[in-house]
Amino acid sequence: SSCFSESIKMIKAALSVLLVLVTMSSTFGKYIPKSGKRIPQTLSRGWGDQLIWAQTYEEALYWSRSRNKPLMVLFHLDDCPHSQALKKVFSEDNKLQKMLDEDFIVLNLVYETTDKHLSPDGQYVPRIIFVDPTMTVRADINGRYSNRMYAYEPSDVDLLKRNMEAAKKLLKSEL
Repeated sequence: SSCFSESIKMIKAALSVLLVLVTMSSTFGKYIPKSGKRIPQTLSRGWGDQLIWAQTYEEALYWSRSRNKPLMVLFHLDDCPHSQALKKVFSEDNKLQKMLDEDFIVLNLVYETTDKHLSPDGQYVPRIIFVDPTMTVRADINGRYSNRMYAYEPSDVDLLKRNMEAAKKLLKSEL
């Protein structure tokens, strides 16, 4: 019986080592900002725990203007399978997360705003709208679906990154 209990102890030890390795490997792949790992915000809602998310559209517009960075507004719902699928690839794409962190103001919303400019072709989720620091909604930057112009599927992540590059080319202020 002592032989049996020894092998149980060895199995338990091996499992705990395995658990540590699995836990460590899952943190290696995640995007970490240059300034170091941040405490995940509840505002991220899982879309990018290392990003600094604005709380409201008004706050996001203010940050966009004052920092002269484009704003990405992401409309989604927690119980929407399309939102969930997009969130998975969105949050796991390091290049996308890095670009958002360094060059964008980010806001994700689970409710509609009163600003009709943010739903140029209707209220559906998930949808991604870009807003210039001049507070102009970039209706010209859209996805590949004519019936839901600002929708993105998980397979559209490269198109989304190209659209982010386009959004970074800011409109000239009308001064």
